[in-house]
Amino acid sequence: MKKTISIIGSGFSAMAAACYLAKSGHEVTVFEKNASIGGRARQLKAEGFTFDMGPSWYWMPDVFERFFADFDKKTSDYYELIKLSPAYRVYYGIDDFIAIADNLPQIVADFEAIEKGSGKVLNEFMAEAKSNYDIAIKELVYRPGISPLELVTLETAKKVGQFFSNISKDIRKKFKNDRLIHILEFPVLFLGAKPSDTPSFYSFMNYADFGLGTWHPKTGMFDVVRAMESLARDLGVTFVTNANIEKINVENKTARSIVVNGKTIPSNIILSGADYHHTETLLDLAHRAYSEAYWDSRVFAPSSLLFYVGFNKKIKNISHHALFFDVDFEQHAKDIYDDPQWPKEPLFYANFPSLTDKTAAPEGMESGFFLVPLAPGIVDTEDLRNEYFDKIMERFELLTQQKIKNSIIFKQSFCKNDFVSEYNSYKGNAYGMANTLLQTAFLRPKLKSSKVENLYFTGQLTVPGPGVPPALISGKLVSELIDKQLLNQ
Repeated sequence: MKKTISIIGSGFSAMAAACYLAKSGHEVTVFEKNASIGGRARQLKAEGFTFDMGPSWYWMPDVFERFFADFDKKTSDYYELIKLSPAYRVYYGIDDFIAIADNLPQIVADFEAIEKGSGKVLNEFMAEAKSNYDIAIKELVYRPGISPLELVTLETAKKVGQFFSNISKDIRKKFKNDRLIHILEFPVLFLGAKPSDTPSFYSFMNYADFGLGTWHPKTGMFDVVRAMESLARDLGVTFVTNANIEKINVENKTARSIVVNGKTIPSNIILSGADYHHTETLLDLAHRAYSEAYWDSRVFAPSSLLFYVGFNKKIKNISHHALFFDVDFEQHAKDIYDDPQWPKEPLFYANFPSLTDKTAAPEGMESGFFLVPLAPGIVDTEDLRNEYFDKIMERFELLTQQKIKNSIIFKQSFCKNDFVSEYNSYKGNAYGMANTLLQTAFLRPKLKSSKVENLYFTGQLTVPGPGVPPALISGKLVSELIDKQLLNQ
């Protein structure tokens, strides 16, 4: 039977769920508080420059293909993908970097050239990482996190030890060169936790990196947002922007309506793709499944200091994606997770989409995106933002041997306070709740409210976790739970 479903937020998980639920024949409306859709994946256009405001790495292309295949579509029906070569560079000093190739054999050869014997070890490590990927991404992550038994299969039983060891320890057993170690530890940072707190099983992220490669939609990650919006509209989904959700109304322990800009909207089902913690504050206290103490006790992924920068010239000695690991990797991690503070010597990431996409900047110019990972919940001021911009610009100029600061003609920052105001993000986190052992699968906040009937959640604070591909999967999982409930009514 056709039901009215109200979805809060328009990020990847919410739009994925909207598509699946509309396909099932329901009347679906997506309410977005901001002026444009996409959630953290919104787009910024200014003075001829175009920036993806959030996600900029396109990994796990098979997950995107699987999503569109569920609707008898392909990604190529909506956007063109470019495989980046090199995938990215990692900088360690002045004109001193390692370029990560776009194919595993070359990466193996590059490892061997740096540390004798590491090529063979990397091949073995990647074979295990691929095995984990096949188990995790093709099977486990498509389970709704209801029961611990979801993790118990013949394949996972063989790998149980990998759930109780950690990535950092395993990599250090196999490799001795610090540079190679940090390159191999880097992909799990997408999961929001330190490598030393991330189970070894998550080495599947290394296969996502070296095995499947790094891609770029032709005109940026917003291509994916546009594709999903197009698909959703074709399926009958309605989008409402500038729609601030003020309250979720509950009667007899059942969600009945939402209040949007002062107007009450009745709904058979309410699904939130917004921040989980924030969504529960829209409920009266008695209807919240998780206390403030619970949220405070969780390990959250970092926040970020972001800069969107337009340059009036082309930038030299750089790649599309670049990681600057010329300072202490472990100390920065401590400044995020162990003793939250602004890092004294920050690692940072730079992304120059105009190297790949000529529409991202006016001719002869460059668009740059810079990111410094930060502890969630720390103080955020304009003075600190400016101080850290100067820090990373000074290092960038030194390491790439060029002057760029006096070529800036556009700059906009985005940090913890903006994550709170724009996305209602808990403590201003950028990526959600970290995937540590005790925050995996059934140990994460549930897709279905335990206190309120007809109320569901999706996105990076629930199952399966942070990242764009998991967000697509989260939307599918919650839509299946909703369909199952409605079928049984």
